[in-house]
Amino acid sequence: MNNNTTPLSPCLLSDLAGSGDVRRRVLSLAQLREHGVAAGRAAAQCRPGGPWQQLLPGIYLLHAGTPTSEERLHAVLLYAGRPSAKAVPVQPGPSSASATLPSPPPPYDSVMITGLAALALYGFTSTPGLLSLERIDVLVPRTRRLRSTGGARLIRTHSLPPPEQITGLPVAPVARAVADAIAELTDARTVVDLLTEAVRGDRCEPAAVVQELNLSGLLARPYVVEAVDSLLTEGRALAERRLYEMVRTYELSEPVWNVDLRLPGGPGLGSVDAYWPEFAVAVELDTRAPHREGAADGPDEEAEWSATVRKREHLERLGITVVHLTPRKLRESLEQQATVVRTALMTADARDPAARVVVLPR
Repeated sequence: MNNNTTPLSPCLLSDLAGSGDVRRRVLSLAQLREHGVAAGRAAAQCRPGGPWQQLLPGIYLLHAGTPTSEERLHAVLLYAGRPSAKAVPVQPGPSSASATLPSPPPPYDSVMITGLAALALYGFTSTPGLLSLERIDVLVPRTRRLRSTGGARLIRTHSLPPPEQITGLPVAPVARAVADAIAELTDARTVVDLLTEAVRGDRCEPAAVVQELNLSGLLARPYVVEAVDSLLTEGRALAERRLYEMVRTYELSEPVWNVDLRLPGGPGLGSVDAYWPEFAVAVELDTRAPHREGAADGPDEEAEWSATVRKREHLERLGITVVHLTPRKLRESLEQQATVVRTALMTADARDPAARVVVLPR
């Protein structure tokens, strides 16, 4: 007889319920069927006072009592992803010589935890704990034919991001999880706290969050726009702190910070974040937010970018080397950026002398 259709003995059902692997305590009906448990038997196990419970349509928890956070997360992923079941032989024992237990399923099929549940897994303190969440958000392909139900809210997307792995679970990147969480929030203070923690906790860059908010259409909400303004201010301050850290950690000569440059008796040349007068080297941080939906070609954005390019080209024509840094570069490769700046300082003597400029505090 095919072991996959051999009914599980009561002893083996008890072994499943008591397994230390959550993937054997939470199973889909399809997985149970592959091991001899018909739909009627599964339903009977879930009657009032019974040993099992149904967490979501077709998803069963093989014990009574309150599900753990891990079991809820697994149930949502199993409902949305529906990995196939495979059988592996049970270790020989008194009552299991010819039976099989479901093996842990393969990685979930293109689904991942997102929203507040994902942020809780990342360790955010401004979000509720997993046990207090009524629903868990899960990101799925747009073609997935399932509905949100019970404790699972499905969020469909045309393009799934590469997931992070946290305690073996696929989790949406921080920026995407933040955007999905904010989509369900209406309190401006909570939105600000969440965005601030995402940036201040060094979990992601402001530009990445703004981009996800833009793609989600959330920048049409006034309180989100206000929160984003606070986020960008926080992001610039963080980038400036990293720039200070870079100069001091890698023992670069001290520049003058946050200054305006001007030709003697002439017009202003613009501001820079750091400037070495003796080397004619300037550092400029690019902390601009990505273009917002519907305004990518707006006159304000075009004018701002054009002014930035003109300023940089003008400085370079005057013999001033401009090193362009982004918050992401400073976050991910601080030593490499220090090398770039050091190289610009060391090669100053090999360049033609720069025009004399006046340096003024910003």
